[in-house]
This record gives sequence, C-alpha cells and structure tokens, in this order.
Amino acid sequence: MPRSAAAIFDSIGAAEDRTKPAVVLDRAVVLGGSVAGLLAARVLADHAESVVIIDRDDLGATAEARAGVPQGSQIHALLPGGLIQLDRWYPGFSEQAIARGVYVVSPDVRRSYLDGRRKVRGSDVDILSASRPFLESLIRERTLALPNVKVVTGRVTGLDFGDDAVTSVRYESADGPGAEPADFVADAMGRSSRLGDWLEQGGWERPPMTRMIINVNYATAMFRRAESRPEIATVLATSTAKVSGDIGGAMFTAVEGDRWMAMIGAYGEVRPGRSSEEFLRRLREDFTPEFERVAGSELLGEVKTYRQADSRRRDFTALTRFPARLVSVGDAVSSFNPIYGQGMTSATLHASCLARYLGSRPDLARPAREFFALQKVVVDAAWGMSTSADLARPSVPGPYPRGYRLSSWIGNQILTASVVDPVIARRFDGVTHMRRHPSHLASPGTILRALRVNRRARRRDGVTDAA
Repeated sequence: MPRSAAAIFDSIGAAEDRTKPAVVLDRAVVLGGSVAGLLAARVLADHAESVVIIDRDDLGATAEARAGVPQGSQIHALLPGGLIQLDRWYPGFSEQAIARGVYVVSPDVRRSYLDGRRKVRGSDVDILSASRPFLESLIRERTLALPNVKVVTGRVTGLDFGDDAVTSVRYESADGPGAEPADFVADAMGRSSRLGDWLEQGGWERPPMTRMIINVNYATAMFRRAESRPEIATVLATSTAKVSGDIGGAMFTAVEGDRWMAMIGAYGEVRPGRSSEEFLRRLREDFTPEFERVAGSELLGEVKTYRQADSRRRDFTALTRFPARLVSVGDAVSSFNPIYGQGMTSATLHASCLARYLGSRPDLARPAREFFALQKVVVDAAWGMSTSADLARPSVPGPYPRGYRLSSWIGNQILTASVVDPVIARRFDGVTHMRRHPSHLASPGTILRALRVNRRARRRDGVTDAA
C-alpha cells in the first residue's frame, strides 16, 4: 500500500541512526559549494571513493558572505527540522556550533507576534541563531574535513553525456579549461542553475519550471549587542495581508560576535529600508516595542537590501527522458520566498532524500526517479506553505491553485487560533519548523479545535458569528 506524503516526509526528517553504507561509486562531482552542495557532498562521501566540489568561490575563505550567495548577508533561519539533519550528518554539530559562538534561543527568550498580538508559547525546542556565512562556514569545515572530499575552484561550463548517463563535468579555472570524470553528479548551482540548458544541448529534456511572481524586498542590518545574555533574544513580528497589505513583517535575533541581526520584509513597491535612517525609523515605529531597543543600539555597517522577483521550482518528476547518475538539490530545484526561512532546512532534507536513495542500492544505470519522487514530497510541502501565504498579498498576482479559497480559509483559522491556543501553536510550529508535514494541520481534529478557539475568542471580544 503506498505511503502517504505525510508519512514519507516525517520519515525523511527523522533523526535516524546512520549505519555505514556500502561504497557504490568511484567519483562523484557536486556542482556548487552552497549549503545544499556541501550537504550533498557529505552524503556522497559515504557512497563514493572520492567527491569533488566545483565552485567559483574560494571555499577556503573565512566566514564572510560569498559572492555566489548574493542574499548571504540577510537573515537566514536554520529551522529545527534542519538542525536535526545537521546533527545527523555531522555528529556533535550543535555542541560545536554553540562552542564557536552560535546563539541558543530557547523558548523562554523568544517571542512571536501576529498583527501586533503576542502569540502564546508554542514549540519547546531550542533554535540555533547565527548569520548565514558563519553557519555555512561550520558546515563547510566539517564537510571538507572528510578525507575523500576535495574542492576545485572554477566555473562549471557544461556536462558530457554517454548514451544513458552523465559522464563528466567541464569547467573553467585559473589554470584554464578542465574536466572531471564523474560516476554521479549533483547539481547544487542554485536558482540560476544552467542544468536545463546543458540537458537540452545534450539531447535530453529540460525540466519544466514554475514561477510565481512575488517581488519580495527585504533589508537586514547588524547592531552591536551589549548584553551577552539578553532577556529576549529573538522576536518575530509577522503581519497578515488583511491588516498590513504588502508589509510582511520584521525579525531580530542575537547572533555570534555579540551582535543583533534585524530584518524587515515587504512586497511589491514597498521598500523596507532604502537608507539606514528609514530602516531604523521603521523598526521603531512599525513594530512591537522590543524592536525599538535593537534600533537604539550601535549600527554596524550599512543596511543590506535584497530583492527576489519570484519563487521557482523545477519538476524533474515530469521528465520522460533523463540521464542516469544525475540529481539536483537545493535552490536548483526549489527556491522559495526567503522570508519563511525554508531554504537551508529544505537543503538538509534533500540530502536525506539522497541518502535514502543511494542507501537503497538503486540501479544506477537508470535515472534517479526514486530520488526525485522522495524530494518532491519535501518540495511540495515547502512550496505549498510559502506560496499560499504569498498569494494573500495584494501585489502577488497568482496563479491561484485549485481549492485555494478553501485551503486559505482553513489556514487563516489555524493561524488565528495559534495566537491564543498552546495546542494549536505547537502543531503550527511543528509544521513551520519543517518537522512535520503540512497535512498534520489539516486534520479534522485540528481544524475543529481551531474553529472552537476562534469562536470563543470572538465571543470574548464581543463579536458575533453573524458579524
């Protein structure tokens, strides 16, 4: 009997013990040294004699934002579902990260607001808070410490194919053109991946791509943090479209180096901070009082802005002809609105899909359809959560999926109830933290509880159901 998407998702995200897998590959090549690429390399190191990562950036650099990650200076979230996987693939990762200065945000020192209303306490899990470059540097250090992983600094220029499979990777480096023979290739080249072009050039199908225009704008700034252990370390203030239109919300969090990191997100023509003066004014005036304290701290450097025109996903499961020994991971498959913080955690789950696929001892002479089917469960879950929220914004034009009005109404009922009901809040966190599949929120018991909670709240506030 086929397993449900929820069961597959939950099993992919489990913190299962690893057993030493058999080596089934000679050389694996990973295109890109992003978080998704590093995690793919980590998994492949268990299954290949050698793993080569090719990236145009110097991956030996310190914990600074890389040129290949233009949004690297913005706030990034490592959701609890992603931390489970990092501790799985890098035993002791949490302890090492904390020892290096990553901030532990316990439920006691974080707050969440929706439309200015403080939410009740939800999940009891700790969250690790750090800048993207710092966290990526820890993952990179652990990956590159593996004896069978090496890095080539260069720009990937194409792939070579045999009759049925990819055979090598072409690149340009400071020493000129080169080629790496490959028994297996993982594309981790991000949302601008050229894999589709190279597949077409090789006589294969290009994966269809879905784009949803979101025109999201966000700005992030660093501040000096005077308190080593502040009473409140993280605040997330989100706003619904009904209340704020195209203002998405704001967040601040304690990060390494005794700093605060603060972000404002918006849509369409709303710019969250064209200058430091405007950014600070918005923090003080548009959000909850905690933001004013951060805005009053010393600003470190400039406000960094970023604009993303669309969310996009490539559907490899739709292909009828696809070369063997080739997969794609991370943003190269699905790139969401970064406001929801799903990117890094999705990359960890893609890596777990790859591990499950290779651990099943697949027929490598055939396309990796089993891998893409597993990965699609993860992509569908994250895509559904982020795009349904984006579609509520006035400036987001659609397209609206079938059944959107009903699913949106249910989602709003659950979101509203999560403000005041601890049970709903914990279930909501389990899904938004990518520890549980979104269908867990659509269970009859959860929906009925949310309706009862909201009805009681309306009566308490003097609002009749007829209103």
